[in-house]
Amino acid sequence: MDEFTLEAPDHAYMFAFLQADGHHSASDRNRGRVSVEVSARDAPILEAFQRICPHNSSIKYRTRATNFAAEHASAAWSVHALEFREQLLDLGLPIGRKSDSVTPPTVPFSTRDYVRGLVDADGSVGRTGAGLPFVSLTTKSEPIKRFFCDYAQQVTGTHRTVNRNARDDIYNILYTCEDAVALARDLYYPGALALPRKLSAAAHAAAWIRPADRPKIHQRRWTAHELDVLRACPSAEAAAAELGRTVQSCAMRRWRMFGPQRVRTRIPHARA
Repeated sequence: MDEFTLEAPDHAYMFAFLQADGHHSASDRNRGRVSVEVSARDAPILEAFQRICPHNSSIKYRTRATNFAAEHASAAWSVHALEFREQLLDLGLPIGRKSDSVTPPTVPFSTRDYVRGLVDADGSVGRTGAGLPFVSLTTKSEPIKRFFCDYAQQVTGTHRTVNRNARDDIYNILYTCEDAVALARDLYYPGALALPRKLSAAAHAAAWIRPADRPKIHQRRWTAHELDVLRACPSAEAAAAELGRTVQSCAMRRWRMFGPQRVRTRIPHARA
């Protein structure tokens, strides 16, 4: 392959995967590399990257102890070609730490394949323990968060307002039920390049049908005015009385907005 272009579906997927889970390093005399390391079970995706990349690249395997396992087998793909690294840099793969600074490409690109690359690298898809389908993405990048939510709204019709969590300042974006089914079907279409295990999980999510005894509940969306009132009120109880919402609803929204250190409320329990 002689050309790398983000208008090609596989290239767009690969670029998003590198933005989310890859690493771009550089040193003196134009030396450096682009690399990504995954669990050995996901090595097929690296083999695909090796086929896609227009320059020589390599895949190496290793086993080491981690915080999660005494022996963790992984595979790492890397490419050193300066021309390719400069192209990726121009497209939006920065050198060094990138979690805050990555943005969607500014050139034309295959959108849903790019989104699938983000989900495969930094997200999840499948069904919960209760059997509900879900699609999620975790990111620290504000532009990526906006882009993902805008794309999901185009697919599902659902507007999502997401704030950084208080613990580690990242966005945890989650879609469930019918929204997750729509996203799974859109992103993981037949023949799409993807991690095999997530391709299988997406098919499982996409096959979900809402049970007849669990009708869909249309949630009351928070308006900008309501959020201003919630910020101004000293407690969830006060906000609930002002807004005509439940204390539990206000307490949960305050938790998401401010974190545990700012939440001071008590939800009364019903007496027996």
